[in-house]
Amino acid sequence: MAQASGIDANLTPAEEQEKWLRDATSSVKQSAFHMKRAIDEGNLKDALKHSAAMLSELRTSQLSPQKYYALYMKACDEMRYLENFFRDLASQGRSIAELYELVQHAGNILPRLYLLITVGAVFIQTKEAPAKDVLKDVVEMTRGVQHPLRGLFLRAYLAQMTKDRLPDKGSVYEGEGGNVKDAVDFLLHNFTEMNKLWVRMQHQGPQRLKDKREKERNELRDLVGKNLLVLSQLEGVDLELYQKTVLPWVLEQVVNCKDEIAQTYLMDAIVQVFPDEFHLHTLDAMISACMQLQPTVKAGTVLTLLMNRLARHASDEPTAGPLIEEVKAFEKLSDGAQKCAALQPAGTCPLDLVLLYQALMKFVVELKMKDSLERLDQVLERCADALANHKDSMTTKSTKELVALLSSPLSQYDVCDVLSLKHYPRVMDLLADDVRKEMAVTIVKTILKSGTVIGDVAQVEMLFEFIAKLIKDPEGAPPPEVDE
Repeated sequence: MAQASGIDANLTPAEEQEKWLRDATSSVKQSAFHMKRAIDEGNLKDALKHSAAMLSELRTSQLSPQKYYALYMKACDEMRYLENFFRDLASQGRSIAELYELVQHAGNILPRLYLLITVGAVFIQTKEAPAKDVLKDVVEMTRGVQHPLRGLFLRAYLAQMTKDRLPDKGSVYEGEGGNVKDAVDFLLHNFTEMNKLWVRMQHQGPQRLKDKREKERNELRDLVGKNLLVLSQLEGVDLELYQKTVLPWVLEQVVNCKDEIAQTYLMDAIVQVFPDEFHLHTLDAMISACMQLQPTVKAGTVLTLLMNRLARHASDEPTAGPLIEEVKAFEKLSDGAQKCAALQPAGTCPLDLVLLYQALMKFVVELKMKDSLERLDQVLERCADALANHKDSMTTKSTKELVALLSSPLSQYDVCDVLSLKHYPRVMDLLADDVRKEMAVTIVKTILKSGTVIGDVAQVEMLFEFIAKLIKDPEGAPPPEVDE
């Protein structure tokens, strides 16, 4: 293993990291060279010896997560040669079961487990043992490494080496090798342990370096999310399995970890990787989980992501309407938005709330149901209620997005229909006077451009309420000068 001795005291921390990585990479290359030569000679004993020496470099505690990642990738590249060697031995009649036992005698636990995972992948492929048994064994054995960084990357290697060897529905490993429930169980356990290790990284080092550690942790988030991606790609994960097993397990881990970075990323990952139909059937569970996140996690942002995705689904799939209505998606999302709005303290920047109701409005618009106008008015009402205590905190960005929210119905519906939205003026009143005037001008221009004739007295009265800022002076304004 490369040593840290001889480091120049004049080197900056970044330069030290580069030197440590350079030394460790050099050691990996040297051991890999000897490992490949032993493989070419068919010398299993020496191949294992040199591969263990190469993997020992991953025991380092000197490298930052980013530099460790680079070293890990180099070692993984070299391990492909060893995997192919094991596969060749199997084709020549060598018992992989014996090899599986043999590698467990490697001296240090970290190289031992990397070797065990590599042999285990071939063990599954040869079908000498049921996939479910090997998976259960390796996912338990990897508990032996509890160092947050080293353990996280070890389990990332496990996920990578097994993703194409799971007993999924229709897979060659299904049957005697297990079924999709075994694959799901493996991935959920690996995800749980990886998330715990990832969260524990925040406690590694002094408090003064917390910001740096959080940045480094964020750079590793996709390692944890990989498990969720593989889960979403399993053919055998149907709605029932997702609803009863996968989502409850994942949400329990997300809520219980009580970590802002993990909760923010994992809720986003859930929204992104699983199918729209699954989300529609599990809205209650997702909204409930949002309400249980840490106070520093923006639950409204998670819900906004979910609504934007479902709005796209409604737009892209015209046949989605009946299901969306059946599961009462609008009602649930509207209630969820209201609960998220209640979590935001008065006087704070309302941008997230504006985006939340903008997403809900987009969802209604894309759904194109008969009662869309009634629902739009409900959105406007709740938006006005939610923003009532934030009017004095409106930023330029918040105002811009609120104008976009108000402009959306004008571009999608007949202006006379928009005039029937009784809560529209309430939301307009949240704008500053100059912006409200601009919005009123937009409404007038829309009417003139469309050539709409407004013949209903109630609609004319509503129009005057919409454009009040154009036809009467604000309170306290000086009287107009009279030209005599």
